[in-house]
Amino acid sequence: MSTEGTFTGAGDTVSSEDKTFSVADYIVFCTLFVVAAGIGLFFAIKDRKNKTSENYLLAGRSLSGYPVALSLTASFMSAITVLGTPAEVYVYGTMFWWFFLAYTIVVVVTANIITPVFYNIGIASTYEYLELRFSRTVRVAGTMTFIVQTIIYMGMVMYMPALALNKVTGLSLYISIVATSLVCTFYTSIGGMKAVVWNDSVQCIVVWIGFFSIIIKGSMDVGGLDKVFQIANEGGRIDFWQFSLDPRIRHTFWSVTIGGSLMWLSVYGINQSMVQRYLSCKSLKHAQMALYLTAGGLLTVLSLACITGLVMYAVYHDCDPLTNGKVDKSDQLLPYLVMDILSVAPGIPGLFVASAYSGTLSAVSTGINALACCTFEDLIKPLKPNIPGPKAVLISKGLVVMYGLLGLGVAFLASLLDKILTMALKMFGIIGGPLLGLFCLGLLTPVANSTGALVGLLGGLSMGIWLAVGSFIYAPGEEFMRKLPLTTEGCNPVEISNGLMNYTSSTSYATTTSFTQDPLVASGLSNSLYALSYCHYSTFLVLITWCLGVAVSLLTGGLKSRKTVDSKLLAFNGNIMCCLKDSMFPCYNDKAGYTKGKSEEMAITNKDDNEYNEETV
Repeated sequence: MSTEGTFTGAGDTVSSEDKTFSVADYIVFCTLFVVAAGIGLFFAIKDRKNKTSENYLLAGRSLSGYPVALSLTASFMSAITVLGTPAEVYVYGTMFWWFFLAYTIVVVVTANIITPVFYNIGIASTYEYLELRFSRTVRVAGTMTFIVQTIIYMGMVMYMPALALNKVTGLSLYISIVATSLVCTFYTSIGGMKAVVWNDSVQCIVVWIGFFSIIIKGSMDVGGLDKVFQIANEGGRIDFWQFSLDPRIRHTFWSVTIGGSLMWLSVYGINQSMVQRYLSCKSLKHAQMALYLTAGGLLTVLSLACITGLVMYAVYHDCDPLTNGKVDKSDQLLPYLVMDILSVAPGIPGLFVASAYSGTLSAVSTGINALACCTFEDLIKPLKPNIPGPKAVLISKGLVVMYGLLGLGVAFLASLLDKILTMALKMFGIIGGPLLGLFCLGLLTPVANSTGALVGLLGGLSMGIWLAVGSFIYAPGEEFMRKLPLTTEGCNPVEISNGLMNYTSSTSYATTTSFTQDPLVASGLSNSLYALSYCHYSTFLVLITWCLGVAVSLLTGGLKSRKTVDSKLLAFNGNIMCCLKDSMFPCYNDKAGYTKGKSEEMAITNKDDNEYNEETV
């Protein structure tokens, strides 16, 4: 979920009126880490006799849909989401709420088009599919892209919330980063996928409790939820009616639903961190059920986060902490609100911090486990396919520890960087587009071959880097960002003076994401492609990757090689193409051979394939 414009730099400080954690808060917060480590230890003891890489990395493909659904939901709720979404609504309004349509589209597409293919071919790594469909080279390219993307993301997830919470709670920045990394590495390394999924389930519930506590107390302070919505409406925060077709406007109905769908499809549809969870289910039906339940979980989280943002605006509608200098950046608003309205109840701020870190634990542990799985399955196992089970588990645990430490290193490196960090976070959002375009070539485009796939991926990544650098140099204009007005009319004049003095003295090293343009560097590109809404990055890069891949494939024999494509590697077993005339699109069969001629023969041949019989997996 985007937090564009909410990054906080390494030198920021916040006046929080000396409100810090009480003993009760620390007890509640530390309990989360103890429970997480305990769950990992439980599964390590429980599965000590079943030492296989499949059991460790995929939970023996034995999980039901319910815990997997909670796990998939929890992975969405990184601390960046927990902190960033309420701040997004506070500053920009409720257009972000339209993402619930994007999540619904993503779940339907993933459950009915992508999951049956991945599940029925019995893969452990998403990128194993790329070798089956294209070549070993394409598989390695996809895996390496995912590894770079995920290591950067884990560092961001560990660093950004720790920084924001440090500034308003007094919680040590470095201690919180180290604790997050070590706890995640510990329970993931000893407990494997089962520990990740069940910890995610607990952490998902903790996040919901944290949101509810803020909504209840904040709405009580302003006179009830009716009053919250009244104040938010008067302040222009409740707005669902931006239907402009201009792709440069940050959030419109079209950018959120279309661009957002492709952006999140690159996560839930093909990202190893997500795919690995539903491949751990005991059957295809359970995997699909988990995805459909996830849609409800995502809608719940999104709604709670957006309502929290409206409550926050209602509390500060006439005395904005951003304007009066109480906080430096918007990602610090929610922790500031918690310490402001909940510090009177010892333990409740600790519960909120626990909820924020629950999202972090989920995202980091998921990333570590997925990285270990990809590295073992895609890079090690093909070179040494006959590794004994106990040794494979030991190697996987070593990979978990290695990636946990790498994520910790990126988090510490992030604390030393300035604007480069903002660009790195934006670059994470554009890596998924080329990867999604690559899988679209494989699943939906029979003419695509390995040469076209590799060129398409590299071309999409190159275009993405160019777009990231250009949008970083040429910041989008204010007319495209559409920030809503904030005021300090209701603040105490002395409070404003002190806040601004603290703000001025604290921003000498502050990192900001500017929303105003420097007229000296403005150009035509700054108001065209470089001003493209972040929601459309995936849209643009998927199209670039797919078009380039198809063009190169057609030039390198794609029309001939399409006849040898295994139907099980295509969406709907390739029958989506057979809806057209056989002369235009040949019908595809499984490895038994190519079925030529009539569509009726194809329908009979692939009857069993289309049933997705779970017992064959």
